[in-house]
Amino acid sequence: MTNTTTIFSAQKILTMNSYQPVATHVAVRDGRVLGVGSLSELTCWGEYTLDEQFSDKVLLPGFVEAHSHAMNPWENTYVGFFDRTDPYGRVWQGIKTLEKVIERLAEIEQVLDDPNATLVAWGFDPIYFRDGARMTLEHLDKVSHNRRILVQHSNGHLLNASRKVLELAGIDSTTDVEGVIKDDRGNPTGELGEMAAQYMAYKVTDVRRFDGINSKDLWTFANTATNVGVTTATDLHARVQDQNIQSYVEVTQNTDYPLRLVPAAAALTMSIQDGPAHVSKLKQHNNDKLYLGLCKIMTDGSIQGFTGRLKWPGYINGKPNGIWNLPPQTLTDMVEAYHAAGLQMHMHTNGDEASELMINAIEAALHKNPRPDHRHTLTHCQMADEAQFRRMAQLGICSNLFANHIYYWGDQHYSLTMGPDRATRMDACGTAKRLGVPYTIHSDAPVTPLDPLFTAWCAVNRQTASGRVLGPSERIEVPDALHAITLGAAFTLHLDHLVGSIESGKFADFAVLQNDPTDVPAETLRDIAVWGTVVDGIPRPASQQSN
Repeated sequence: MTNTTTIFSAQKILTMNSYQPVATHVAVRDGRVLGVGSLSELTCWGEYTLDEQFSDKVLLPGFVEAHSHAMNPWENTYVGFFDRTDPYGRVWQGIKTLEKVIERLAEIEQVLDDPNATLVAWGFDPIYFRDGARMTLEHLDKVSHNRRILVQHSNGHLLNASRKVLELAGIDSTTDVEGVIKDDRGNPTGELGEMAAQYMAYKVTDVRRFDGINSKDLWTFANTATNVGVTTATDLHARVQDQNIQSYVEVTQNTDYPLRLVPAAAALTMSIQDGPAHVSKLKQHNNDKLYLGLCKIMTDGSIQGFTGRLKWPGYINGKPNGIWNLPPQTLTDMVEAYHAAGLQMHMHTNGDEASELMINAIEAALHKNPRPDHRHTLTHCQMADEAQFRRMAQLGICSNLFANHIYYWGDQHYSLTMGPDRATRMDACGTAKRLGVPYTIHSDAPVTPLDPLFTAWCAVNRQTASGRVLGPSERIEVPDALHAITLGAAFTLHLDHLVGSIESGKFADFAVLQNDPTDVPAETLRDIAVWGTVVDGIPRPASQQSN
């Protein structure tokens, strides 16, 4: 390492550093922040090179995405409702009817050269269709009678499989596995909910499951992150076996890799007896861009997929309660084991019954093994009520709220799942702030697009796709939202000593914006252009931008 110092100038630097919240210059050496202030204040560090390329731009700490997945679904066919832009800049038009989804699948089937290849699509979400139609085997028969077909729902908790897949997996009317959806006559419809049922389908295809990661995926993920100002991100349900670990280590040892990765081990894929020791051992692979040691507990499913676990009175349309991915007692035992091993957990809890189970489990684990500053986090935490937030504050539990959900599914929760009353409390940032629960907000990419400024816009405005303001009392201010996507997220990952603010000693990771998010109307927050990032003091322009 050298003693070369670079001082970056900017129109404004929002540091998220409470003792110096605003500055115009930041000094960087050896990939870390030397100091922040004015140019005259930073000359005390001796000789320097002044870099003025950001003199007309605004610097913030690099955004931290505390709930995302590094998979690259774009190698498959997109069949979602909303328009989406892929990592290469192509805009894929959303599909508004089930019939049009089947048409797109049929088009893809016609151009597949290998008759034995599996046709895979993703992003499907039938809750948006006006007639409430669900995809069935008969629909996929129109695409092919003999092809293996998997259509992954946008939430990741359900998929539709073709008749050929069910046949190979041995799924029929006698199959007694929770999540194998059946019609009134007891025959499978082809819809498979949650992990146990979905794995049955994946096992008989040539498809990489969502938790299988390679180096190409991780580079694509990093490029997407750079485009939206993200410098630290989770892979929050990682299969932490040899191939994945090799990929994580390989890319993060490359000095050009522009992202700090926090893979969270999928506890569901390991035994309670072996999992904690395995995750603890993984820490030996860590470096400045790789942080293994976090684990993910998967409790329930998806509210819009009707697999989330709800407390009384349940779903307003009368659908049965959702699905536990493991029995509640097993989930409780899992929490105790990982907590006792000194590991941090992020717990997937969509429904309020799932939140209740995990709060109880953490409380019991703390009684057996008191541990200050554990920062266990309820992620999604979408339906937590005020009493649950009070308990979370008392127990030191963090929350990672799915703010994007308000825009993408707020209207559906208002009318089809939760009803007007409970829908107003979804992803309750205002309550978390008021009751002192440390919180962040997230995209769950690729469920929704990775874009922290859009996520912040959702938390500030709470506007649904139709324009309804859902729960105005749960809105937060722009500075709160910016804190949530920087230092707040870093806190929930136990990385706030390294990232999340621009201050001496931390990594020189910045988001470079064209405008000041504190100086634009709150409703335009999502429209601010991102130039790119700085990682380790090295500027990295977004792929769609030039130097």
